Amino acid sequence: MVAITPAGTHEGRLTRTVRAYVALMKPRIIELLLVTTLPAMVLAAGGLPSLRLTAATLVGGTLAAGSANALNCFIDRDIDALMRRTAMRPLAVGGDERAVSPRSALVFGIMLGLVSTALLWVTTNALTTWLTVAAIVLYVVGYSLGLKRRTSQNIVWGGTAGCMPVLIGWAAVTDALSWSAWLLFLVVFFWTPPHFWALAMRFREDYAAAGVPMLPVVASPRRVTAHMLAHSWAMVGASLLLVPVARMGILYAVSATLLGALFLREVFALRRRVLADADPRSMRLFHWSISYLSLLSLAVIVDVVAHVPL
Repeated sequence: MVAITPAGTHEGRLTRTVRAYVALMKPRIIELLLVTTLPAMVLAAGGLPSLRLTAATLVGGTLAAGSANALNCFIDRDIDALMRRTAMRPLAVGGDERAVSPRSALVFGIMLGLVSTALLWVTTNALTTWLTVAAIVLYVVGYSLGLKRRTSQNIVWGGTAGCMPVLIGWAAVTDALSWSAWLLFLVVFFWTPPHFWALAMRFREDYAAAGVPMLPVVASPRRVTAHMLAHSWAMVGASLLLVPVARMGILYAVSATLLGALFLREVFALRRRVLADADPRSMRLFHWSISYLSLLSLAVIVDVVAHVPL
């Protein structure tokens, strides 16, 4: 029989508080960031990097992303409370339901950032550390404080922070950046808007109620899907350009081609539904976009480790 801990007991309150702090870090988002860090490290190393370096970079990256996400929750707590999708975030709830205070969340976010910076400084190199600091600043100041509430292109430029793990992983291995690293960066850069706009189409009313000018709020679905197509073509182009630039093998070339074709098919299908005034079912693209990035990252790792040239 499983023991149930009453929420009012000390143990119950402690469990709720721990869960709240973990939720502030947004673990699901961190998973995606780590998915792009590891293939960059493998490609930069031309094989599997050392376990020590990999662990230090991934742990440091996790703490840095958790820092940015916690600070984002602190900044966005007012609009999170207005949106159904985010209404249960730790700082969006109020009264007895709130397990963490805004001040505690702010301190938590700052401490995570300091710890991640110190860890990466000691275990990697200066370039990796400063890129990590830049990623936190871009997300917190550039996106959360600057762009999110002011422009419909918020996720395009604000999403740059989400591309930084690629550069961070590369720099951790080589202490430098190359054209291959920047191409991986561009893949994630062009992937981010279609991925996030698909979500924003589904929760358009939420963003409108919160006064956040996401593109699906201020533009017609036809215009949104046109932008999605442009970014998707650019994403696929960047992924294929990696073949000659990084001298990728046949496994990656075939995988990138097939995955890109499937991604474009899903975007075209979404646009056709929009043009027909049918239910967009945009979450299909949102979920597939996660699979695309994960599988493409896996293809990079397998191709480098297997080393089967074209």
